[in-house]
Amino acid sequence: MTDYRSATAENTAQGPAWRRGAVVAALMLAAFTFNTTENLPVGLLPLMADDLGVSLPTVGLLVTGYALTVVVVSLPLAHATRAIPRRHLLTVLLGLLAAASWASTLGIVSYGPLLATRATTALAQALYWSVMGPVAVGLYPPERRGRVIGLLSVGGSLATVLGVPAGTWLGAHAGWRTPFAVLGALALVSLVAVAVLLPTSRPQESHSAYGVAPDRRRFLVVVATTALSVTGVFTAFTYVVTFLNEVSGFEDDAVSAVLLAFGMAGLAGVTVTGPLLDRFPRATLAVPVTTQTIALLGLYAGGHSKVVCVALLMLLGASVGPAFMASQSRVLHVAPGRTESALAANSVAFNAGVAVGALLGGALFTAVGVRGTFLVGGLVTAGALAVLSWEQREQRAQGPS
Repeated sequence: MTDYRSATAENTAQGPAWRRGAVVAALMLAAFTFNTTENLPVGLLPLMADDLGVSLPTVGLLVTGYALTVVVVSLPLAHATRAIPRRHLLTVLLGLLAAASWASTLGIVSYGPLLATRATTALAQALYWSVMGPVAVGLYPPERRGRVIGLLSVGGSLATVLGVPAGTWLGAHAGWRTPFAVLGALALVSLVAVAVLLPTSRPQESHSAYGVAPDRRRFLVVVATTALSVTGVFTAFTYVVTFLNEVSGFEDDAVSAVLLAFGMAGLAGVTVTGPLLDRFPRATLAVPVTTQTIALLGLYAGGHSKVVCVALLMLLGASVGPAFMASQSRVLHVAPGRTESALAANSVAFNAGVAVGALLGGALFTAVGVRGTFLVGGLVTAGALAVLSWEQREQRAQGPS
């Protein structure tokens, strides 16, 4: 198997640099488009609720239902499509994203059909996140896997910093359906680039179809780390606006600036961490989980100070994105079977963490107040750090993987 993977790695890493770079850029753009589409209703809730004639919580289901759909379908879809050439599969997925986005812009589309378009997009995104990484890293030698994953993560992170704020502004000035038309156009750009430039080959022929050092136990540790760390952050961050108002004393006008600082720190975090993933695979996962723990517990203890609050929120922002990016890179290293199935499992862990964290935060908010959500979030993340630390002690005892 080692000889086979080496041979296929040599083959799949060939091709003009501009062509490989263009494919990765198209995949980054698609990641940006998917992430913006997923979270854009958060910024447009009042506009959508008024236009559709439904309550704010009902519109909120467009986001919650999206995440739950990803949780349910990621693994089955990854398994069912494992033999389909990735150029064909990605073309279909991006076509679904474009079509669903444009369908949302039709004035005759009411809440029910809109929910159906969201479900369609969620189905496409669930599979996209499973195959995007193996496709991109398969274009380059195995030793560059981490750097490629880092680039893809920058595309996804830009959705928080640029995509959702820009879409919210555009929706406020041109109607909430207009941003979805723009997102459909971006999806079409990615579709054309992938359809024209990505070579057609069987997925199993690429070195990226398999882990470098398959290990089921280490894989499960990474997935558990993802689930716990994401649960921890969303237990607290779901109510961050209330925290900024009631605990830190920020006025409503200042909250947007603080959240922008959070997003910029996240973008900086993934940009800096990406090139380090191949050189320091253990540290690039352990460090952001550690700093996330520090940030959440620090906000519980010292969030009443505006300066401390902003500093710790930026530390939190610089931790969340790199932690998931590093877990994705680590999954590609230790996947016990096909990497798309392993990445799908990690995506399930992430989205389940979002849902569980939001539910746990809601229960704690009622029981102990908003500060309590940050305490519990920090303790849950500390659990992720404990699991990861145990695995790393085992690795040191056994030698390099």
